Amino acid sequence: MDVPIAANVLGTLGAVFWSIQLIPQIVVNYRRHNATGLQPSMMMLWAWAGVPLGVYTIVEQFNIALQVQPQMLAFLSLVTWIQCYYYEHKWSVFRALTVVVPIGCAMAGIEVGLIFALRAGKRKGTDWPVTLMAVLAAVFLALGVLRHYYDIYKHRTVRGISFLFVGIDALGDLTSLISVVFQPSLDVLGLVIYGVELTLWIGVFACGGYYNLTPWLRAKMGQRNGKLDPADGQPPATGVAQHDMPSSTSVFRTPSSDSNALRSRVNAGGVELQP
Repeated sequence: MDVPIAANVLGTLGAVFWSIQLIPQIVVNYRRHNATGLQPSMMMLWAWAGVPLGVYTIVEQFNIALQVQPQMLAFLSLVTWIQCYYYEHKWSVFRALTVVVPIGCAMAGIEVGLIFALRAGKRKGTDWPVTLMAVLAAVFLALGVLRHYYDIYKHRTVRGISFLFVGIDALGDLTSLISVVFQPSLDVLGLVIYGVELTLWIGVFACGGYYNLTPWLRAKMGQRNGKLDPADGQPPATGVAQHDMPSSTSVFRTPSSDSNALRSRVNAGGVELQP
């Protein structure tokens, strides 16, 4: 389906979403001064995904917006990755810069070299390296998100990751996917790259609704109804404790079923907890 205007507009939207997707996450990390629950391996996988994705979109002559998109992904992923070490491992600013800057330069150099090499290969009729770039991009992006699935499974909550970031990234995937459809020739690999990650983000949203949103809504409903446990004058036990473990947003708190720890905190600190 050849609709150049639609392809460019949607590609631009995808680039904008991907350009700002990690900014909410970066801001959340900065404000709380930690990156608890955020997987540095996820961020590094995404940073490296920007290399083959950038090579693929440039060599295959995607619209300019989709060519810029991977560069922003790699840059913001590196910033988020180094935040994990700065906040969680207490690295100094100097140490963080001496690590992340050479890595960024190496990625840029590899991408530029591959672009020239693959263009030369295409002129000679060798297309499989270009296909390999698309496959690597899809794999790195998918592995990055799947790494967070492990954290969700282990802790039974979506912690550390901003749902605003997830939503923006998913919108970027969706608009980019549709943009590929409207290009002069349908690029199946392009559809796979964006479609796989979009599907995985939908799964993260579902996990967030199950582990974070549902307990939060129950707590709010209990608070509104004003139900108290007649035995001790406390709200009825719901198996959900609100505590300081950084969660996925500033709204939802990480659920916990440790009622003993809940009561000890009430007694020791006088903290008023919602049901």
